[in-house]
Amino acid sequence: MTAPLAPGAQLRHGRVALALSFFVQGAVFALLVTRIPAIQSRYGISDGLLPVFLAAVPVLAGVGSVGTEQLVRRVRPGRVLRCVQPVVCLALLAVGAVASMAQAAVALAVFGLSVGALDASMNMLGVSLQRAYGRSIMLGFHAAYSLGGIVGASLAWAGAHWRLSLVVLYGPVVAVLVPLALLAGRWFVDQRLPGQQPGDQRPVGGERAGEGRGGGTVPVSMRLLLPLCLVMAFAYIGDSTVSNWSATYLQDVLGSSEQVATVPYNVYMVTTLLGRAVGDLGVRRFGAVAVVRCGTVVAAAGFAVVAAAPGAWAGMAGFTLLGFGLCVIVPQTFAAAGRLAHESHGPGTSDMAIARLNIFNYVGFLIGSPLVGALGAAWSYRGAMLVPMALVLVTLVYARSFGAPTDRYGDGHERPRTADVG
Repeated sequence: MTAPLAPGAQLRHGRVALALSFFVQGAVFALLVTRIPAIQSRYGISDGLLPVFLAAVPVLAGVGSVGTEQLVRRVRPGRVLRCVQPVVCLALLAVGAVASMAQAAVALAVFGLSVGALDASMNMLGVSLQRAYGRSIMLGFHAAYSLGGIVGASLAWAGAHWRLSLVVLYGPVVAVLVPLALLAGRWFVDQRLPGQQPGDQRPVGGERAGEGRGGGTVPVSMRLLLPLCLVMAFAYIGDSTVSNWSATYLQDVLGSSEQVATVPYNVYMVTTLLGRAVGDLGVRRFGAVAVVRCGTVVAAAGFAVVAAAPGAWAGMAGFTLLGFGLCVIVPQTFAAAGRLAHESHGPGTSDMAIARLNIFNYVGFLIGSPLVGALGAAWSYRGAMLVPMALVLVTLVYARSFGAPTDRYGDGHERPRTADVG
């Protein structure tokens, strides 16, 4: 294969390549989290020790994201992504192939650190590519992640159904995904454009990370990012509530069968994919603020339906609404953080903002499941569902942080190609 000669072609290739990277990450993460019981059984991890293992992964991912903020001051995000994505895939294989609990702990630690760098660098590239395109494409990348998650969860189900060992399940998948990730890495948009000199490492659509308008390093204010950090954390509290408690809630609270109880999360993943697949069209037509507000209201309605559901099918309707509502918030939060940093601190600073924001992804993931579990045990699981509902509704307070009301794309509202990432 030869590199495309026209910048427009490179942008198109970069968009496809980054979508493939999101897809690979979605599949790998799903293959890990859906096979936690098998990992626990293989290495004899006790029920008391399992939460420590599970909490260590997002904690280390947060450390990896912090490290990436410093790294991208010197190295382009695309290079970081090209290096860490194969590491994440190989760490998954190691989790299923090593011989002892201690070795599994090391493999999970490597997975956590590298996945933090991966999540941060993927979203950095997504925001910079959206800026170069001049229209909303960020939701499409996260749709690819959702599709990868569905594929990974389906492969995990097949492995469980056919009683495949972890190494037999993970080995062929990793053998396919690593070359795919390496191939996609050739086309990331922060490679040099034709005509750039070898020493010029500026990414498409911006300057080197951390380089402000005057050429010096400009720190991104956490005060500026705080509303978006809260939105990110609350969105992931809602997401982790669905992933960790939907099956238990349907079976123990709404009285469904064990088979029916497995359906809500699958429905949630499918509606997340569908919502993200069409979400960019909504942003271009109505603007990011309107889409985020709509998604917030729909998500809150979903939690309300779940909390009040008289039976399993009504509960599944609530989880369906949750998928359509929550799916737009996270991608638009990354886009808004990149835009705010770019406009207030100068070109190139959006990478640092995204790395900091990404930490709150893991904060929400860590808080969500224990929060709902504790409230459910002390009060009621129906009442516990109202707490993530209230937290998600906070997004309405900060909706204007997602862009000015005039920031629309298409239908007579097309903005200059480098004007906005929201």
